[in-house]
Amino acid sequence: MTLSRHRLALIGFGVVGQAVAAAIQNKADQFAAQFGQELQLIAVTTRSRGGVYHPDGLDIGELLTIGEKSGALSDYPTSPGLQRDWDGLRLAAESNADTVIELSYTDLKTGQPAIDHCRAAFQNGKNVSTANKGPLALAYPELAALAKQHGVGFGFESTVMAGTPAMRGGELLKRGTTISAVSGIFNGTTNFILTQMEANKASFADALAEAQQLGYAEADPSGDVEGHDAAAKVVILANVLLGANISLAQVQTNGITSLTADDIAAAAAQGKRWKLLGQAGREGDQIRASVAPEMLPISDPLANVGGATNAITYQTDLLGPITLVGAGAGGPETAAGILADVLSLGS
Repeated sequence: MTLSRHRLALIGFGVVGQAVAAAIQNKADQFAAQFGQELQLIAVTTRSRGGVYHPDGLDIGELLTIGEKSGALSDYPTSPGLQRDWDGLRLAAESNADTVIELSYTDLKTGQPAIDHCRAAFQNGKNVSTANKGPLALAYPELAALAKQHGVGFGFESTVMAGTPAMRGGELLKRGTTISAVSGIFNGTTNFILTQMEANKASFADALAEAQQLGYAEADPSGDVEGHDAAAKVVILANVLLGANISLAQVQTNGITSLTADDIAAAAAQGKRWKLLGQAGREGDQIRASVAPEMLPISDPLANVGGATNAITYQTDLLGPITLVGAGAGGPETAAGILADVLSLGS
């Protein structure tokens, strides 16, 4: 079999970036046999730890060793043709990558620098795969049109539910059915907290502290517990799967900070369970979108999704409700979605 070489530039080399690199290395034989593709990592850049670019490819093993130790890409050994300290914008515009993997930090106020990375890649004939919610939540219509204008691909499976195929699953359903609404558990941190409050009778504060200790919640958990992370995912789902053009400001958003142990117990007494539910659906010509804690009957599949797991229910005309349950975060889990994008874009 003749292999097709697919050159990749990676913007961001944290937990997800390193998981992507490791999977490219570990699954090389599988990708060659199943998809006829040789994935070649030619560039890696970070916001504060430098970057390296070699048009003929980088040594992934060396990169992963650096990631485990210092994380400083200045430690990557010099070789003929190696170039250093290209930032994300320059890599997106000037490198010889076929696809740019955009994994910079998420900013839900401006979407930057990720939006500019995507624009530069598209304008210079490169595909983009991103796990960054900012560009999708704030500029999806513009970026999708720009990718189409330049004849390149735009992959974003990992923006919602990591590698669990929430986006691809919806696109497949749209081929034979009409999706009128989506609802789901789109934030693992809040789902873990609510699960602990019910199962262990924990207070909100204690459950949050445990989530932080386990790495599910950041030191500043407001984006999760106040519902903003889930709201961004609702915007993405509404705009991509329902054909809407809504903004974050149009999502009525409430978090879980006001829920108490008494609220959890009262729901259980009624045979119900609290979940932070993200929803988007059509009402006539309008799209209604919200994030809020709701009491769901135990018979609802979403009510039985515990821990940090995510889930989505698609409301369809021919199949009725379809629920997909899976991982919503994590390095390897998110890398799975990125690689699904990359292999599709390279085929």
